[in-house]
Amino acid sequence: MPELPEVESVRRSLEPHVLGRVIARAEVRRGDFCVVGPKPRAASSREFLESARIVRLERVGKQLAFIADDQRACVLQLGMSGTVSINPADTAKHTHAAWTLDDATRIDFVDPRRFGGITCYPTFDALRAHHWRDLGPDALVAEPKHLIDACRDAKRAIKAVLLDQSVLAGVGNIYADESLFRSGIDPRTIARRLTPDRLAALAEAVRTVLAQAVELRGSTLRDYRDPSGQPGSAQLTHAVYGRAGQSCLRCSTILKSCRLAQRATVWCPACQRRSSSY
Repeated sequence: MPELPEVESVRRSLEPHVLGRVIARAEVRRGDFCVVGPKPRAASSREFLESARIVRLERVGKQLAFIADDQRACVLQLGMSGTVSINPADTAKHTHAAWTLDDATRIDFVDPRRFGGITCYPTFDALRAHHWRDLGPDALVAEPKHLIDACRDAKRAIKAVLLDQSVLAGVGNIYADESLFRSGIDPRTIARRLTPDRLAALAEAVRTVLAQAVELRGSTLRDYRDPSGQPGSAQLTHAVYGRAGQSCLRCSTILKSCRLAQRATVWCPACQRRSSSY
C-alpha cells in the first residue's frame, strides 16, 4: 500500500497542477531519500528538476515519473506510507523532499516510515532502461497472454505470481485478493495448474478490479490520501481483503485466511473452491 489505483489517483490529481509549470525551487531534505540512479548518490536540486518545465507524468505499476521538457526525469515510489501533498497547510515533520512551482504551488513528499523514495535520471530513456527495466507490463492494461506465459511453468501459488512486479506491475496484496475472489480462484493454487481460460479470466478480473478502484480514487485504510488530502473509497467495495473470519458477501460462508508470499491472504472456500490438487 499504496498500489496501482492509489498511485494512478495521485497522477490524475497532480496533472492539473504541474503540467506546463516550471519548478522554481527543488528542496532535498534527506540525501538518502532523493538520489540519482542507477548508482545511488544524493541528488542536487538541479537533478531534482529545479528550473525544469514539467511536460508529462508517466506511471508504470506503483511508480510515478515526472518528465521535464529537457528530458530530465524523477521517479517517485510511495512505499508503504508515502504521500504527495499539494499546498499543505503546514510543513510536515516527515517531508523529505519538496517542489515549489512558478505559480507558488507547493508539492511535498511526506513519508513517515521512509520506505519510499525518489530517484532522478538525466533522461526519461535512462529511467526506463534502469529503473523500470525489470517491471512487467502495467497491470491496468496487460493482456491475458502476459499472465498465461508467466504461469506456464510457475510452481508458485498464483497469489505469489500476482504479487511479482516482474509479471504484472502494480498489483499488491489488496487487489490480488480481490481479483482472485472475482475470478473464483483459490489463492493457494499452483499457477501452472490453471488453464489458459482461467488465467485469462483472472487477467480480466485484475484489470476490472484495478479500473474500478481507480475510479473510486483508491483504497484508504490508514495513511493514504490523494494530493488534495481526500481519501479514496475503494475500500468500501472490498469483498475479501481484510475480512478474514467474516461472512462472504456473496454466499455467507466464513472467509478463511493464511499467509502466502509473506502476505496475509483472505479467500472464500466456497466461491474460490480448491481443486483436488493445488
